[in-house]
Amino acid sequence: MTWGRIGVVAALGLLFVSGTSGAAEKTSISWHPSKPRPGDVAWLHVQNVVEIATVEGSVDGRPLTFFPYAGGHAALLGIDLEVKPGAHAWRVGVVEQGREPRSAQGKLLVARRNFPLERLTLPQTMVDLDSETERRAVAEGKRLAILYRTITPERLWRGKFTKPVGTPAAGTGFGARRIINGQARSPHGGIDYSVPRGTPVVAANTGRVALVAEFFFPGRLVVLDHGLGLYTLYFHLDTASVAEGERLERGQTLGSVGATGRATGPHLHFGAQVGAARVDPATLLGLSLLD
Repeated sequence: MTWGRIGVVAALGLLFVSGTSGAAEKTSISWHPSKPRPGDVAWLHVQNVVEIATVEGSVDGRPLTFFPYAGGHAALLGIDLEVKPGAHAWRVGVVEQGREPRSAQGKLLVARRNFPLERLTLPQTMVDLDSETERRAVAEGKRLAILYRTITPERLWRGKFTKPVGTPAAGTGFGARRIINGQARSPHGGIDYSVPRGTPVVAANTGRVALVAEFFFPGRLVVLDHGLGLYTLYFHLDTASVAEGERLERGQTLGSVGATGRATGPHLHFGAQVGAARVDPATLLGLSLLD
């Protein structure tokens, strides 16, 4: 995109103006929430822009993917659980037919978030891996990372996200700094639901099955692609009842809870990714971007 004039900059509720055809028309930009935390799913709303406009943007140089929404355009931003608090630069540009290109920039403030510390004891063979198992685990991790970088241009999800298991309890453990058998490990990238083996697991929202596999750490798993870089993850399943490429509607059963992979007992590990960012699935369940 060729950037035009830069408007007045503010952190939130920014206005930038097109000066064609006499009367100035204001386009507003707002972040939700205005001060997200590490692990949050935030979204940017560019209002008073026609649906056929071209809207592009980035945060810290990472591109955003926009879609028409509520009298303008919106984009999701995943804030990885290890992002440092502070100011992060964003930029947005709009091109509409018959009008000058418009652009704006500002700073998104990421607030501090404290994560719990968990100490776990597992069989030593699940912690100190032999060379063959380690190669397998590394290859599986790379396969997932490549998948999360794949952006489906179509938005599949709509409306509210639903809890993947039928329990009143909230999922726990997101971002926990884990000490396993006395050794520091990577932070926990999802939330866990401790429910009995065989409990049905359902799709959190409409999506396409991107992966069904059995990996060393996650065990039997299903990954759903919701479009525009958003994925949800369902790990440690006892059974998976869907096939890759299948489209699922919100609430449709995809498998059952188990204890496969590295698990101390039956539970569902429910994860979410926005591109490479590991985000708290609980923020998806409370996402204010609804239609």
